[in-house]
Amino acid sequence: MNHSSSVRPSASSSTRRRSAWRILTALILTQGVWTATPALAKPEVAKPVKVVKEKEYGYSQMLEDVDSGKVSKIVDVTGETKRTLKVSFKGKAITKDVLMFDSLESNRQLYEKTNFFKRLATANVSLESQPRAADNSGLQSLLFQLGLLVLALFALSAIIKRSANASGQAMNFGKSRARFQMQAKTGVMFDDVAGVNEAKEELAEVVTFLQQPEKFTALGAKIPRGVLLVGSPGTGKTLMAKAIAGEAGVPFFSISGSEFVEMFVGVGASRVRDLFKKAKENAPCLIFIDEIDAVGRQRGVGIGGGNDEREQTLNQLLTEMDGFEGNLGVIVIAATNRPDVLDAALLRPGRFDRQVTVDLPDYKGRLSILEVHARTKKIQEGLSLESVARRTIGFSGADLANMLNEAAIFTARRRKEAITIHEIDDAIDRVQAGMEGKAIIDGKFKRQTAYHEIGHALLITLLPEHDPLHKVTVIPRGRAIGLTWSTPSEEFGLENRTKLLSRIMVNLGGRIAEEIVFGETEVDSGADSDIQQLTRIARFMVSQVGMSKLGLVAMNTDDKDYSEDIAAQIDREMRAIVKKCHQQATEILADYRPLMDLLVDVLIDKETIDGEEFRELVDKYIAENGKTPRPKAAEPVAV
Repeated sequence: MNHSSSVRPSASSSTRRRSAWRILTALILTQGVWTATPALAKPEVAKPVKVVKEKEYGYSQMLEDVDSGKVSKIVDVTGETKRTLKVSFKGKAITKDVLMFDSLESNRQLYEKTNFFKRLATANVSLESQPRAADNSGLQSLLFQLGLLVLALFALSAIIKRSANASGQAMNFGKSRARFQMQAKTGVMFDDVAGVNEAKEELAEVVTFLQQPEKFTALGAKIPRGVLLVGSPGTGKTLMAKAIAGEAGVPFFSISGSEFVEMFVGVGASRVRDLFKKAKENAPCLIFIDEIDAVGRQRGVGIGGGNDEREQTLNQLLTEMDGFEGNLGVIVIAATNRPDVLDAALLRPGRFDRQVTVDLPDYKGRLSILEVHARTKKIQEGLSLESVARRTIGFSGADLANMLNEAAIFTARRRKEAITIHEIDDAIDRVQAGMEGKAIIDGKFKRQTAYHEIGHALLITLLPEHDPLHKVTVIPRGRAIGLTWSTPSEEFGLENRTKLLSRIMVNLGGRIAEEIVFGETEVDSGADSDIQQLTRIARFMVSQVGMSKLGLVAMNTDDKDYSEDIAAQIDREMRAIVKKCHQQATEILADYRPLMDLLVDVLIDKETIDGEEFRELVDKYIAENGKTPRPKAAEPVAV
């Protein structure tokens, strides 16, 4: 059964070829019938032709015009089948044709009978002889037929080639689609990857394994089978894989996890087998699988649709990495930002022996990334990349590269010669919040927006535990009408209860400012994202980190693995926290109402106030009015 099915494609292919050649032969034999033009019949002995262009003009009329002195010249045009006299007239830019006999003897007799030459001499009319251009109609017909024949041959060859390719694709459907380089020339080395020094140190050993395996095998050490790169999007996982390939200088296979999965069951597994077969033939080598979660999701849980094809592909991958047959010299590097959905069998020792976390860069990492990308940018002399690195906390490597690129675009648009700090500031704002929109027209809406943003900014400045204010603006960016930024003062760290409560109060600040100034009936929907954020913080405090009366119990709010009574208690605790924060924030903003009015006037006038200027205005007001510099309003509240 299998033998007949394997032979059938070639037999079908040969049958198609024979049929195509039969059609071609028939076309060649019959092409004269369907392409030939009718043969021109040889004309009979011509009779005196009267006129070509004008029916009333003939040989007799021509003689009369000659005798009357109207004709200036006659040209005798001689052809293979006909003879024409072209008559030119004096003082006129026109000619008239007289068609003569085909037979030279007949024309000679006519000339003698009418004293043609004598009349021309008497009237002083010149007679010239001119051969007619050759008739190429036969050649044109032949070329036309040859053109049709070439087109027919081309069409048949295309049909034959297509049928052959179809047969080949059917046989190669299960072949691996991985891109292969005998010696990876990615153009990326470890020196080009900055900000992930810990990951580079771990991956440098992989390069040594590939270049000097005997150094480890002599001591009984085994080369790791797989390395899993885990990190947020944009942290440089794919870039690290390119750097490993560039440093090692060994054969390199690269493929995406989604390229294994097809609608036909068994195709993905076949491609995995073919990929590892090629890799073993070129060992030692690297296999890089990007976005491995597309094929490596947990089996039997319905994630990803419960696809049998995907699960069979994963089973084959597990077998190839650590099955009965070894894959010495083949190291698999995979990247994902979803390690939580990967199958447990994929992560056990013997398969992905090492899991390297590629985190967001710290200050030194961001500085080194900026220095790498600044090599190709023209930056103003004296611009401090250190200050830029301090301002971009939370930026990934991709974010930093995008930020510098946006700064270069702003510089070119403004026709400057080098990137300045102003372009850097605008680029950071664009990466964080989106493109700048048109300013709001003066009016009640702009003033209400200004009070909303000043409510956020004033609480950020007054609450001691909150991150410092960076900028406040009423210029729209992205989907936001106004924005207030704060810059984290610490790279990483745990958040205590006081800081979490401060964040809830700051999120409430915009709505509270509107309530104080315009009344509860005039508040708008601008606080929707603020309410979502404070709700998430309150739920985190109650259900995850034990900062409520419910005690030190974690409850998974996604799976709802608790009773309805516990859910009601969670809601009550969340409402109590938010209510208390709302009360304290209202007291602070009501106490600083004159300062809030002053800051709103400044914001409407300037449209943007940076953090330093804002703090100076606040400190000046506090000094002039004897206010407490830092009210302790964000201390833990009793709920």
